[in-house]
Amino acid sequence: MVRAARAEWGVLAKAVRDHVRRHRWASAPLAVGAALLVLVFSVVQHLPGGETVVGRLGVVRAALPLGESLLRTPLSLYVPAPDLPVWGALVQVLLAFGAAEIVLGRRLTLAVAYAGTLAGTVFARVAVELGPEHLLGLPGVVAHVRDTGPSAAVVALAVCTAVRCRAWWTGGAVAAAMVVEAVLLPNLAGLEHVVAVAAALLIAGALEALDRLRAAPPVRVAVPARTALR
Repeated sequence: MVRAARAEWGVLAKAVRDHVRRHRWASAPLAVGAALLVLVFSVVQHLPGGETVVGRLGVVRAALPLGESLLRTPLSLYVPAPDLPVWGALVQVLLAFGAAEIVLGRRLTLAVAYAGTLAGTVFARVAVELGPEHLLGLPGVVAHVRDTGPSAAVVALAVCTAVRCRAWWTGGAVAAAMVVEAVLLPNLAGLEHVVAVAAALLIAGALEALDRLRAAPPVRVAVPARTALR
């Protein structure tokens, strides 16, 4: 059991341990900042007039114009979903963003988180256009559902981090859980999580390909010797 756990999470555990030893309290500033943003939006939206402010900054709906949705998408992942407790979002963000920040780096962590959220935002519009009669379609009423929260970003970061750390069982379990969720609860959130998994796998695959290219030895081209002129 210990050997299996070490094989699955050894790379991640070592990376986190070494990083924390070097940086101490400054180990994951991006994760802490993201969690603080979630907390701030959660507090502000419960203040008088705060829901309007949060809505204009970070609430996305498929019924909105595409340009407006794209502008709000980066902040939408920090606006807690209304049907989930904020403490759950905070824990998810701290763990997923923290591990990804250490393994992937800050820029790539932000890129993966945004890609997962953006993929969900775009998918929602496509699903509504397809309609409920399609396998991946959703009824038109979904276009007016508030589409916010860090869950898609968290799922994308968890899968991408697992792949980079070769934690195949963990990554597979997360992906499988999202597919099961989408089958049992075929709603917008469930389908968006599957889309986030797909986006993360594409990014992880691209990173793996880049690693192989960088590790490949340079190709040497034999240049024939010039024939002496007679």
